Amino acid sequence: MKIVNKALLSSAILLSTAAGIYSPLAQAEAGKISIMLDGYPLPFPVQPAMMNGTTMVPFRAISESLGITVKWDQASQSITATKAQGNATKQVVLKMGSRDATVDGQTVQLTAAPQTVRGSTMIPLGFFGQQFGATVNWNQGTRTVSITSPREAMYTVGFYALSSFDQKSKIQDFNAVAFGWSRIDTNGQFTTTGKEYKWPQAAGAVTPESILQEADSQGTSPYLMVYSVDGNHELTKVLESAQLQEQTISQIVSTATNKQFKGITLDLEGLGWSGDKAKARSDYNAFIKKLSAKAHQAGLKLTVVLHPLNSSYSGYDYKTLGNLADDLIIMAYDYGQKATPEPLDKVDEAIQLALKETSRDKLILGISMGSEKDSTVNAKIGLAKRYDLKGIAIWRLGIIGETAWTQMNEAIEFK
Repeated sequence: MKIVNKALLSSAILLSTAAGIYSPLAQAEAGKISIMLDGYPLPFPVQPAMMNGTTMVPFRAISESLGITVKWDQASQSITATKAQGNATKQVVLKMGSRDATVDGQTVQLTAAPQTVRGSTMIPLGFFGQQFGATVNWNQGTRTVSITSPREAMYTVGFYALSSFDQKSKIQDFNAVAFGWSRIDTNGQFTTTGKEYKWPQAAGAVTPESILQEADSQGTSPYLMVYSVDGNHELTKVLESAQLQEQTISQIVSTATNKQFKGITLDLEGLGWSGDKAKARSDYNAFIKKLSAKAHQAGLKLTVVLHPLNSSYSGYDYKTLGNLADDLIIMAYDYGQKATPEPLDKVDEAIQLALKETSRDKLILGISMGSEKDSTVNAKIGLAKRYDLKGIAIWRLGIIGETAWTQMNEAIEFK
């Protein structure tokens, strides 16, 4: 894991070298300060405060959002923070009332001593940039502190459609790529020869099989993506017919195995829009249970793509599906108009709702490059980092602008 230390904290924050005293005046000033992490507000149990020119912030709130593990020792009145950095681990020890911190065994002086305020340890904000690689900036006009989390390794999934070939070279940068070459058609039949989401034709020496083999040889796991939407009740047909379920599952698994995929990405959309929503969830759970068993028996992993829990589609049981599948991709997009950046509060809510149902190591945040702009994609990545999700999934290769790609590489370290 590479950490890029770009701390650029304004002198307005780091003027003082003496510890301040938490006072009513400082508390009043705190109400005027806002803190943004990767472009989105960071909530605090205790408001930040200016103490003798130094911005003091709750240590645990920022630490945990940056993936830093925090441990409190009551006997010594000290707090230990650890963060994995590549093959090494950085350890920082802070002691209440002392400006001397210990960083990997070496003494480092803080601009102000840590203090306890209503159960929260307050430390100088600039410390995060100096020791953990975050970039910190201060806007005096808006009294806003902006923190950019350090670049870090993250599991990444790319989607590859029929029109993605011009960015085929990016396949090698992803941990896994889902190839959208199959679907369940309007008759409820699995197919690779439909009008869309079909098996591509060869172009000279470049064949679908050669693309898969090349991905695998480069360390990128190829997944067979199976797409459908319940617009004509084609999914309902499958879910309500035991015979059609068995046929569909058998065809999906055999195709994935015969074509030497490493896994299956199931993207079945539109369930629970209307009708008996509880039945839709139950039927889909039963289908995934059967598919998961056969996929795993064949040595294939299973990824399930889901509408977010704050969408209009309620036919998806995250808790049960999280236990059956290897991971879940949250399609946290299409909240509003097309080609418009997704609202961060909605994406944040989608993640928090999903975390109530299943563990973070199962969750992958879906990001649509058809919606995001060059300047907004990293805010979505920042939310995935903030909640320590398994990773991100990018829809799709072929529409990732080069400026956006550069921005993304500043936020995460691809494979």
